[in-house]
Amino acid sequence: MAETFAERASTGPTERARPRLLAIAWPLLAELLLGFGVGLLGLWLASQVSDTASASFALSNQVHATFFLLFRIISMGVSVVITQNLGAGDRLGAERTARAALGASTWLGLGTGLAVFFGARPLLSLLNAPGAVQDLAQPYLQMLALALALDAWNASMSAVMRAHLRPRETMFNILLMHAVHLLLCVPLMRGFGPIPAMGLAGFALAMAISRVVGLWVHLALWRWRLELVPRGSDWWTLRWARLAPVLHIGLPGAAENVAYRVAMLMSMTVVAGLGVPQLATHSYASQVMNLIVLFSVALGFACEILVGHLIGAGHLHQANRLVRKCLAWGLGVSTCIALLAAITAPWSLRLFTSDAAIIASASTLLWLTVLLEPGRTCNVVVINALRATGDARFPVMAGALSMLLVMAGGSWLLGIYFQLGLVGVWIAYAVDEWLRGLIMAARWLKLGWVPSEVATRRRIVRQGCGTG
Repeated sequence: MAETFAERASTGPTERARPRLLAIAWPLLAELLLGFGVGLLGLWLASQVSDTASASFALSNQVHATFFLLFRIISMGVSVVITQNLGAGDRLGAERTARAALGASTWLGLGTGLAVFFGARPLLSLLNAPGAVQDLAQPYLQMLALALALDAWNASMSAVMRAHLRPRETMFNILLMHAVHLLLCVPLMRGFGPIPAMGLAGFALAMAISRVVGLWVHLALWRWRLELVPRGSDWWTLRWARLAPVLHIGLPGAAENVAYRVAMLMSMTVVAGLGVPQLATHSYASQVMNLIVLFSVALGFACEILVGHLIGAGHLHQANRLVRKCLAWGLGVSTCIALLAAITAPWSLRLFTSDAAIIASASTLLWLTVLLEPGRTCNVVVINALRATGDARFPVMAGALSMLLVMAGGSWLLGIYFQLGLVGVWIAYAVDEWLRGLIMAARWLKLGWVPSEVATRRRIVRQGCGTG
């Protein structure tokens, strides 16, 4: 018989957490690789049409990714709060937090989907997209709005599963979602029998259908693994008492991610102004760069989950050792992957384009990524660990200025003013990642997060004594 919710929650955090870093990280990595593979297929299908279609696909996905980060307000916060509750043995608090996340996700998803649907054209204009790109991107982005609304629920429900140390079940659900997406995207994009060819919009419709499947499976997993069945009121009620600690973590964390995306979008306006070939080059190089960072992201998420359990249990020394271990692994592996990607770029980029100039330019950008990657690894791993301790405000306060001035401003300064083009934009990316990475590493190594951990423990004790 499957272990009950109470038995899982009452298991000592130290016994469960310490040996499970790899067990948590590999399903997360598999999820990220699957998502990357689907996006890569979409870019490849778009590239078979034209470089303009590729640019439209990539630019719309940047907008989608930026709005998706709003869901991290809930998913990021609920993951940390539940891990802390379970680490402290407060299983009832963890359940109430999970229920509160559903109502918040409903309103956030609805608002975000409507904003993207009705604001698609203005958003693309704001990004300085060429007219030909806008014409292809607008219907695609509007269809993405439907998938975006559904992703609000899936993001929070999967965060609850991971916080309960159930990453494999979540991974299998993500696998199913992506399988449905892959099965549907080609016939919907290119047409099949009575199904008309929908182009990029077909890719987005397939995504929306797969999200419906994912939501249904998440509901089954909550019932089966967590013995948690949402009530009708859970879907629309905003329980502010339970959401307060979630927002305390999630708002600064999401703000840090949103600041990054805003800075990235500002740099994309610089790239778009350089012309369609440069925008396509940036898209191809970015896809490979996104593959490089997946290991660090998976490691960072796993680190956040386990550090949250350890902090909830009051095991500060173990949390400190775990973060140092994750950082060492992340730096070594991500740098090796970046080197491999740069070396193989002249061949791998031919999957997307046969234009020799684009391939040569994108290859240069990937060699710059080798210099960029260690700084980004520090950001990914340490920021997640800081958030798990309750130190969520420091990363956004320390990093937002660098992102806006160095990443966004530097992209214009080096790319346009000094006429370095895409190389200048990539140099700005690298300088920003290194600057923020060093700041975050110093924060952790100098134990600047300890006061936040103390406040977190006090909040857990107070809430555990209450009834909210």
